[in-house]
Amino acid sequence: MSDNTLQYITKAQADYARCIDDDRLEEWPSLFHGPCLYKITTSSNYRDGLEAGIVFANSRGMLSDRVSALRDANIYERQTYRHILGQPSIMSEDGATVQSETSFMVARIMQDGDTTIYATGRYFDVYEIADGAAKLRERTVVCDSSRIDTLLALPL
Repeated sequence: MSDNTLQYITKAQADYARCIDDDRLEEWPSLFHGPCLYKITTSSNYRDGLEAGIVFANSRGMLSDRVSALRDANIYERQTYRHILGQPSIMSEDGATVQSETSFMVARIMQDGDTTIYATGRYFDVYEIADGAAKLRERTVVCDSSRIDTLLALPL
């Protein structure tokens, strides 16, 4: 592992969390590299190798469409998230491609101030490192619980 790999991944993780937590969702797709994959699934589906996900997008265009739908089409109670991230673990590195795993916890804050632990789990990521920065090629969000709130609106 190069000396800077963990630093690039840690910065990319922090940028990702701030983008969502600060409601800068229009910037979210730019954190992904070209053709990409983003999905949210449960730990049991992931463990059993089931591809079905709660959310699935396989291009930056699909990520942008999701943001447009959140802003303009979907009706849901406005909410914000606060991400708490663990230290990324570098699982493998092959040239500019890095696989990592990071634990997360997301608190959801509703308009009335009610705050709950919304989701916990792990990010299984594939990053592309270029020009001194890491961008996601794949992010599989694996939620610990199989009970997913139907109000899953914002990206995790």
